[in-house]
Amino acid sequence: MTFAPPKLSDVDLSLRLSKGKYLERLVDLQSRLARIQQAFLFHGLKGVIVFEGWDAAGKGGTIRRISQALDPRSFKVWPIGAPRNYYLNRHYLLRFWERLPPEGAISAFDRSWYGRVLVERIEKFAPEERWRAAYREINDFERMLVHDNTRIVKLFFHISPDEQMNRFSERLRNPLKRWKLTYEDFRNREKWAETETAVDDMLERTSTRIAPWQVIPANNKKYARIAAMTAIVDAFSDGVDLNPQHLDRKTLEAADRLLDVDQDLIDSLRARTE
Repeated sequence: MTFAPPKLSDVDLSLRLSKGKYLERLVDLQSRLARIQQAFLFHGLKGVIVFEGWDAAGKGGTIRRISQALDPRSFKVWPIGAPRNYYLNRHYLLRFWERLPPEGAISAFDRSWYGRVLVERIEKFAPEERWRAAYREINDFERMLVHDNTRIVKLFFHISPDEQMNRFSERLRNPLKRWKLTYEDFRNREKWAETETAVDDMLERTSTRIAPWQVIPANNKKYARIAAMTAIVDAFSDGVDLNPQHLDRKTLEAADRLLDVDQDLIDSLRARTE
């Protein structure tokens, strides 16, 4: 089967989801995420979620809904901004290597190593020969992660310019969201066409069979959240036993001795360990 990377122009931004359907799907997906986290802990799997997209495209709202479902002891969100001097003097992938999850954990990157071929390319922070080399470097990096038992989900949140302006206006009017609005948000709009080209190049060159990109239609926030969470659940649960794990015999013996519980329960749990 031919593998074709996604393109921004192929995305249907009119897709929407009703509030009722959204809430129904949200509860189900959050429940499945909780089971996935337990399975990852038991099986020693690792998960990486990459969030990229336009300013105000809804990445943060989706991350919050995922965070509600997961135990923070094995789930970490890394907001990625401009690198400090320590990292400017070293290979750009270093700070991401240091933030990869240990066995049994999941890490979400709010912006990521793809800044090399997006903002650093567009703003000319990196020489052309370096950001062009980054496509191969990133593919090699992600291949190593997958071979090291790490599952990767890469999401790009796509909205229209008009929808972005509506959200900027909403942020300006809402005192609790005003902190999200910066001068850079407006300045970046001036390079929309250039950014589209960079995004399509990124999708074409780094959407691989083992670490494919998924472009999320995000003009409707409810649709985007469910589409993104569905992609994560599907990728992280594929081939993984999500059934609750059995207690070991030593723990069951202690429970039988010290807890006042139905003996039939203890016997049924003991039978599952045999």
